[in-house]
Order: sequence, then C-alpha cells, then structure tokens
Amino acid sequence: MTNIRDLAHEANVSVTTVSRVLNDHPYVAEEKRRAVKEAILKLGYIRNQTAVHLSTGRTKTIGVMLPFVDHPYHAAILQGIAKSAFEDAYRFLTWQTNYFEEHERTVLRALAQREVDGLIIVSHSLAVSEILSYEQYGPIVFCELHEYVSSVYINHYTAFCKGLTALQQLGHHRIGICLGRADSTNSRARKQAYHDLVEPNSNDWVYEQTLTIEDGTRVAEHWLSQKQRPSAIMTTSDHVAAGLIIALRKRGYRIPEDLSVIGFDGSDLAEVLDLTTIAIPYALIGQQAFSLVTRDVMNQPLQIEIPATLQMGNTAAQLPSAD
Repeated sequence: MTNIRDLAHEANVSVTTVSRVLNDHPYVAEEKRRAVKEAILKLGYIRNQTAVHLSTGRTKTIGVMLPFVDHPYHAAILQGIAKSAFEDAYRFLTWQTNYFEEHERTVLRALAQREVDGLIIVSHSLAVSEILSYEQYGPIVFCELHEYVSSVYINHYTAFCKGLTALQQLGHHRIGICLGRADSTNSRARKQAYHDLVEPNSNDWVYEQTLTIEDGTRVAEHWLSQKQRPSAIMTTSDHVAAGLIIALRKRGYRIPEDLSVIGFDGSDLAEVLDLTTIAIPYALIGQQAFSLVTRDVMNQPLQIEIPATLQMGNTAAQLPSAD
C-alpha cells in the first residue's frame, strides 16, 4: 500500500512537504504541490482517514439527528446541511429517530465516542438538559429555539400570528388551527399565538397530532362532524393543508368559499395547489446550523432567527358578510 514516503520519493520532495499538501497547508510552493498531486494520481494513494482522525482529533463529520428523513420539513433542512457540508468538504451522518428517546441517546453517544465532531438536532423528544449534558464532547446546534443554547430557528409564535392575523383581516373570527406534537416547543408557541389572538378559552377548534396528508384528511372528517365549525383553519404544514383541502373537495365543498385554509412551509405542494401559506426557507436553516456547528469558537451560544413570510394563494378569501 502506498504511503507518504512513497509519495515523497516519487515527487522528489520531503515527507513534510507531502504532509503539508495532504493537509492543505498554504505555505507550499506551487511546483511542489503539483508534483505531490501528480504522484498521488500516479501511485493511486488513498489516505488513511482513521490515522488522520487520530492525529487531528477531528473527523470532519457532522451528525444530524432528525425524527423522519421523508418529512418535507426535515428533508429540506437536511438539503441545506448537505449543501454546506459538500462545499466545506465535510461528511455528515444522519440518524432517523422516530422520536424514540433511546434512539436519540444512541446519537448522543456517537458524539461522546468522537464518531462525529458535532451534532445538529433538527427535532427531538429528549429533554434539552439531557442533550446538553453531552455538549462537553462537541458542539450541539438546535433547529428550534431554546434559551441559552446555539440554535437556528423560526419564531413559530410570530409566524402563526402572521397567518391568524391575515385570516382576521379577511373577516374570519371562527378560526381553527392544526398542531403537530402537542408537547413540542413549536406547537406550544403556535397554540399560544392562537390563544392570544383568536380564542383564549377554548380548544374546540384545535386539531392536534397532524403531520401528514392523511392527518389532513382526518381533520376534514372532524370538521364535518362539528355542529359549530370554524370558517378558516390554519394548518401545521402544507401537507396537512393538502389533505384537508382534497378531502373536502371530494365531498363537494369549495375552498375557500366554504372553508379558508392556510398552510405552513411554502413547499412545492403550496405551488401546485396555489395554497396560501407561511413560507419558510428551510434549506437556509440547515445551512446556518452547519455554519454554527463547525465554527472554530464555541465559547458562547449563538441564536439565528430565520424570517417567515406570508405567501398568498387562492385558498384563503374574504368571509362573506352574511356569515
């Protein structure tokens, strides 16, 4: 197997020069750098990454903890991480946890065992305090807001306020909302926005555990069964909105005449359905999270808020005055 001494002999340079070229050291004459690279190609040298990790203490690998890789929200963040990792010559390992706490602990142990240099937590079930107990082994960045920790986040309170306010300006006062996991940080913020702006005392029009198109269909069935129905619903995602809209249209209901609907994500589905939605640049969240977890100085947490914007489509309309 070719080693760096073979490369030095072939390129007619010192072993130190070869090492500097392999580690992208800036102070190498261009002629010598070119000679070493030609020797690498000629001899088919393959670098021993384990030895590199032992010598540098770094793996150039970032871990990503997320509950589902096929959920559009999580997948879009992952795309942003992948783009930045590629540009910076990093690798990343993805762990799908399905919100199982023991699976999340497996990811944390990988950080403790130095399998990765740092972790990006897209979403989690474990208590933040337990996750942060592993911060001694490497940087941890969250893709949701937590106090006193590094995070790249959407302010879900203000984002939901944008949608709810838009519905109120269209004349809607009987407004429902869809939430994901009831106990998650994001859901609590969204529910607080609802209680502050719309309905402080009732949860009759709060539809929980909604994440997928199928869940949107279930919301439609629930809406149809209610004697007192909301005239507008703000959903937790574009996929939930799509399931709700499609199910009601199959029953002969008109959107937005019979029910105004606002999504959340700004996904491709929003464009296909001409959906009014809260658009989120999820790829940017991934890119910024990567920049935080790989920064050289981690002596204090940094928090970056990513803006959300109301994107108008044709699924929310002015409430008829007769309502």
